[in-house]
Amino acid sequence: MKPFIYITRKLPEAIVAPLKREFEVEMWEKEDAPVPRDILLEKAEKASALLTMLSDKVDSELLQNAASLKVVANLAVGYDNIDLEAAKEKGITITNTPDVLTETTADLTFALLMATARRIVEADRYIKEGKWKSWSPLLLAGMDIHHKTMGIVGMGSIGEAVARRAKGFNMEVLYHNRSRKPEAEETLGVRYVSFDDLLAQSDFVVVLAPLNKETQGMFQEDQFSKMKNTAIFINAARGAIVNEAALEQALKRGEVAGAGLDVFETEPISEEHPLLQLEQVVAIPHIGSSSKATRYDMMTLCVENILAVLKGDNPKNSGEIKKS
Repeated sequence: MKPFIYITRKLPEAIVAPLKREFEVEMWEKEDAPVPRDILLEKAEKASALLTMLSDKVDSELLQNAASLKVVANLAVGYDNIDLEAAKEKGITITNTPDVLTETTADLTFALLMATARRIVEADRYIKEGKWKSWSPLLLAGMDIHHKTMGIVGMGSIGEAVARRAKGFNMEVLYHNRSRKPEAEETLGVRYVSFDDLLAQSDFVVVLAPLNKETQGMFQEDQFSKMKNTAIFINAARGAIVNEAALEQALKRGEVAGAGLDVFETEPISEEHPLLQLEQVVAIPHIGSSSKATRYDMMTLCVENILAVLKGDNPKNSGEIKKS
C-alpha cells in the first residue's frame, strides 16, 4: 500500500499534485473551517505524513496513536500547536515554513502599525458613513511614525525585517530578545535594552516573539502601565503572549493610546469581544503572511518537506525550527 498523507485544509490541486502522483492523499474538504478533532485523530492513526495548519492541535494524544507517522509539515513559521517533545520521542520529523514569509509578515506588521497610528481604518469608516462634512484642523489627527522610537520584542528574522522598514522612516529601533543580536546591532543600528526600558522608551511596542513558556502572558497590567500613555501597541506574533483583559483596561484608562492586533488569545475572535468595541483598536484576522505569493510558497515548502522525508531524505529545514 502507498503511504497515506492527510492534509487538514483544502489546498489548491496544483500544490498537492506532486504528492498525489506518488502517495495516497486525502484532504479536508473545507478551506475556511478546521478539520474536526475526531476526524483528525482518525486520519492521523494511519497517516505517514500530516500537512497541518496552526489551528490543528498536534499533541501527545494524536502522536501516541499515529504509529506510521513520519513527518508533520506545519503551514506556519510558528509551531506552538505541536508537542515537540512528544514528536521527538516518537522520532517524528516536524517542519515549519520559516524565511519564505519573513518579508511579507514584516510588510503587514508595518502596515498595521501605520494604520493604527494614523487612524486609517477609523477614517475609512468616517467617510463611508457620511460623517465628513467639512475640513477641520484636528480631524482624525493621529500619531507621527517618522523619527519616533520603535521597540521590538522578539528580534528574529521578522523583527529584523521590521527594523529595516523602520529605519526608512528614520526611527530609532530598540529591541529586547532572550539573546543579543550583535550582527543586527551592527548592520541595522538597533539597540538592545532591557524589557522594562523598552516599554518605557518606545512610542511603538511591536511584539514579534514566538509563543513559548517564557513569552506566554508576557504582557499584563504591569507591562502596559510602564508604557508611554501616547504609545501604540502592535501584536503580530501570537495572541497568548498578551493578557487581552489587561490590554483592554490599559486602553480604557488611557495608559496606552492604541493597539493594532493581528492575533488573539482565541481565534477566530468574536465580534462582541470588548477590544473590538474600542475605536483605537485596529483588528485584522491573523493575516500576517497572507499574500498569494507567500502562501503558495509556504504550501510548496510543506509539500517538498513531506516528499523529502517519505523518500528518506532530509527536509529543507529539518532541525531548524526557528526560535527568536
